[in-house]
Amino acid sequence: MRVDWRGVFPAITTQFHDDQSLNLEATARHLDLMIQAGIHGVVLLGTVGENTALEYPEKLEVLREMKQAAAGRIPVLTGVAEYTTALGCRYARDAEKIGLDGLMVLPGMVYKSDERESLQHFRTIAQSTGLPIMIYNNPVSYGVDVPPEAFVRLANIDNIVAIKESSENVRRVTDLVNIVGSRYILFAGVDDLVLESILLGVQGWVSGLVNAFPHENRELWDLATTGRWEQARELYRWYTPLLHLDTKVKLVQYIKLAMAENGLGSEMVRPPRLPVMGAEREEILGIIRQAISTRPALAAAR
Repeated sequence: MRVDWRGVFPAITTQFHDDQSLNLEATARHLDLMIQAGIHGVVLLGTVGENTALEYPEKLEVLREMKQAAAGRIPVLTGVAEYTTALGCRYARDAEKIGLDGLMVLPGMVYKSDERESLQHFRTIAQSTGLPIMIYNNPVSYGVDVPPEAFVRLANIDNIVAIKESSENVRRVTDLVNIVGSRYILFAGVDDLVLESILLGVQGWVSGLVNAFPHENRELWDLATTGRWEQARELYRWYTPLLHLDTKVKLVQYIKLAMAENGLGSEMVRPPRLPVMGAEREEILGIIRQAISTRPALAAAR
């Protein structure tokens, strides 16, 4: 399927059984629910999908099963988060063989590459596959930054088509447009900066909290992208305490806890991540439950 790089693309969670084995059936059910709620595409095995916690064969199993579950209704992408460039190329080729529609490529894991090394990593993976690619720039989480001016040096790689900007510096949306024009399609990658990013011209949103609040998430996107700013601001103000959870170190645990509270999935994660406990758990549950109890009627009725 051709990727129309527009709209809400959840970074979907990977569901696990209580023994931490893959729960592909639950993951597929959750994907189907979000498709029915109106998502435009999906990114498997991103940060929220716990990519680095899965064995290589498990990753391919997730790709096969979720591609089948999507059944051609939306484009299906996968995160590419491997330790070496060579392994990233191998994974990109395997994803293409399985029939995925695109890739979201991260820097090499663990090693903090400099700009020259990072660009070569992205370039080499792009040249190993015919799939269209979104570059995921998240210096906050991964310690590797690709500044706007560096994307000029990737502009001749035809299948690098989009950028997920997650630096938490919303100025970069404008800087990217000023430096590279319309060469790349820009995605918001930080949930609690999405309204600002839409105003500045992003065309897509790779979201985390959509896993727990898919209808409200889609409502916010629709309001903002059709210029209904007053209504969008009102919904955003309700949603923002939840969206802040996407910026925390334990975003995966928090998002899965929100899913569990909404009856949309399990909070089981794989170590070294552990479900949150004690005072931390009560604090996060307070945020989630307050949002549920004050859920806007318009969004809840979609």
